[in-house]
Formats: sequence, structure tokens, C-alpha cells
Amino acid sequence: MEKIKIEKMTLDDIDEVLEVCKNSFPIPWSRKSFEEEMSNMLATYLVAKLDDKVVGFIGLWFVMDECHITNIAVHNEYRNKHIATELVNAMFEYCKEHETSYVLLEVRSSNVAAKELYKKFGFKEDVVRKDYYKNPDNTREDAIVMSLEIRN
Repeated sequence: MEKIKIEKMTLDDIDEVLEVCKNSFPIPWSRKSFEEEMSNMLATYLVAKLDDKVVGFIGLWFVMDECHITNIAVHNEYRNKHIATELVNAMFEYCKEHETSYVLLEVRSSNVAAKELYKKFGFKEDVVRKDYYKNPDNTREDAIVMSLEIRN
């Protein structure tokens, strides 16, 4: 496998990011949502590329000394190749630049793989947000809020 390249997302990446979303989330974000995020001064989006193809991405919001992971996904054909780990490691580099003290995120309570990834980096489960996520069948799912304190 070629080396994964992590770079800042551009508008040209949105079509491929949408494919990753459709493949990864029960209710994927829209093109408009990503376009708006690209002009959000608080947001930084990174893509993981393999042979110039987007195979994963991570969205970050930097507010004061906090980083909030808005979403992270890897196309199912490229999972278990440490791409999510590379994206999280790249996030930590941006956290250094932004002098971040905390990283926060919400994760579906059923997403065991994501929770394990975050725990590998030292994130801890803080609180449950009841019925946070909507499912395609109109049922709801709890979110687990996870956080990590960064010591600079």
C-alpha cells in the first residue's frame, strides 16, 4: 500500500469526502454542510489520500483552547489500515499549533471501533447525551461525550 498523505481539505475534495460519508454514516452530511464548513473560520478539515484519492477525513473546530472533533470517517474499503490513527495524529499536530488544552467529541454509543480508537489515544468517556443521534428509521441513539486533556 502506498503511503497515506494527510492534507487540508479543499472544495475539490468534497465529492470524494461525500462518498466516504455515504459509506460511513447512517445520515451523512450534505454538500452544503461541507461547503459551509470550508468557510468557517473555526473549522479545519483534513483528508487522508491514497494515490490522490480521498479515503478518509477528520473535521475539527478550534474554539479558544479546545478542539472539537466534528466527524471522522474512513471508507470501509480502507479500514483497518491505520488511516484513522494517522488522521488523529495529524489532529494532534494542529492542536499544538492552536495551543489546545482539551479535545472533545461525541460518538455513537454503538460505535465500538471508534470508542476503542479514541481510548487508545487516552480519551475518556465523560457523559451520555440521550437520544443525540437520529437514525434513518427515526429512532434515536445516545452519544458518548469523550475528552482528552492535552498537556503542553
